[in-house]
Amino acid sequence: MSANTTARNARRRTLRVAAAALTAAAALSLTACSGSDTAGTKPAAQTGAGSAVAEPGGAGSSDGAQGPGAQARPGAKADAKGGAKPDAAGKQSGGGQAAGGGKAGSGVERCHTSGLKAAFATGGDAIPDPNASGGTTASVVLTNKGSRACKIGGFPGVDLKSENGGERWSLVRSSAKHGSITLAPGDSTDFTINVIMTKEDKGFYQPAFADVTPPNETKAITIAWPWGTLVDQRGATHPGTFVNPIG
Repeated sequence: MSANTTARNARRRTLRVAAAALTAAAALSLTACSGSDTAGTKPAAQTGAGSAVAEPGGAGSSDGAQGPGAQARPGAKADAKGGAKPDAAGKQSGGGQAAGGGKAGSGVERCHTSGLKAAFATGGDAIPDPNASGGTTASVVLTNKGSRACKIGGFPGVDLKSENGGERWSLVRSSAKHGSITLAPGDSTDFTINVIMTKEDKGFYQPAFADVTPPNETKAITIAWPWGTLVDQRGATHPGTFVNPIG
């Protein structure tokens, strides 16, 4: 074989080896690209799965970061399912407080003189016994004549006065404890007056009227005195004629 032939054959083998090497490199490059794409796809899928898992985890992280603000997310889900129950409950609670405030502010007021009528009870045991030794009682009935309920309690003021009004006796109060009572329209309550009656012609006081002033009021209701004479104790330190509280 000539030297030229040998040289040509050597170049051909070199070219074939180089081509084979290039083909192999290209195949590896394609494989690498395919593997890279697959690898890229897989992390993307994993990332997507990670995102699905991380959403609650993210909420958890948010919960940890925001505290009560993060707890609002379950509340928001509950709202979507339960028709905004937490928000509605909050509004109802606020409304309840507002209603409570309204009741406190505009609820049952005290009974005013203009909404009451007064009268001495004249039946049964309400009639004072003129023959009682030591003392007896007379009862005054107070009735709510208004259209709304009202609250009353405590001591009324009672001033006895003579026929011409010149001789006035402001009765003292007893030491009895008292509360309060709510009167619906038409309802009544009463209080008693301890009295010492007499049939003597001296040392007596004959009332003609009684001015009854409801507790915390300044205007009185005048009613006729239907009973007999009283022992005059207007100057006594501890008179036997005095007022007891309502109820």
